[in-house]
Amino acid sequence: MKRSPVQIGIRPHKRKFKMQISKLKILYEDDNLLVIDKPAGVNADDIPRRVHRLDKDTSGILLVAKDNKTLDFLQKQFKGKKVKKKYLALVVGNLKNKEGEVETLLGRSPGDRKKQKVYLPGEPRSQEKRKAVTEYKVLQRFENYTLIEVVPKTGRKHQIRTHLAYLSHPIAGDKLYGFKNQPTPKGLKRQFLHASYLKIKLPNGEEKEFNSELPEDLNKVLNYLK
Repeated sequence: MKRSPVQIGIRPHKRKFKMQISKLKILYEDDNLLVIDKPAGVNADDIPRRVHRLDKDTSGILLVAKDNKTLDFLQKQFKGKKVKKKYLALVVGNLKNKEGEVETLLGRSPGDRKKQKVYLPGEPRSQEKRKAVTEYKVLQRFENYTLIEVVPKTGRKHQIRTHLAYLSHPIAGDKLYGFKNQPTPKGLKRQFLHASYLKIKLPNGEEKEFNSELPEDLNKVLNYLK
């Protein structure tokens, strides 16, 4: 039986309008859930019942619940750290180690409310901040950049972007966390961060894995670097 085009309400700014999800790439759909391959430029915060965060200029896998019961079921897994996620990121410079883990306290920056900040133990108000853990693995090295796979073990706001900047290897194209006068690879129009993999349990008890290929704009950047 052919499904009719699914619509969700999207609320950019103060206006309301309908957007056909059929115009976006759907990775999976059932009676309770949509899994969207979100393009960069779409603000996930404007999508009702989106299950988790995905920054506007980050592309990749985004879960959207069709009802509040499903939303609650899935979000409990995110809060319980039972969801496995992987990202692809291109960072500035060459990471010394082939793999590693970053564990810090993370919280809002007092100097810029748009940004998150790493807090060191003993730093003022550090006891109020939450632990954030990020693992990474080098996939490919270029002359001035490194392509890595990133696995966030916790789900703090801007966690990956903040942690990579803390390592002095910010994400290429990241205007918020990048260095001043940071070089940008040819053809890159946004931050090079893509949500490529997600594993979660569905309401019917089945564990599902979802994969999203690197989009064309980011693939072109890698080809320029080769």
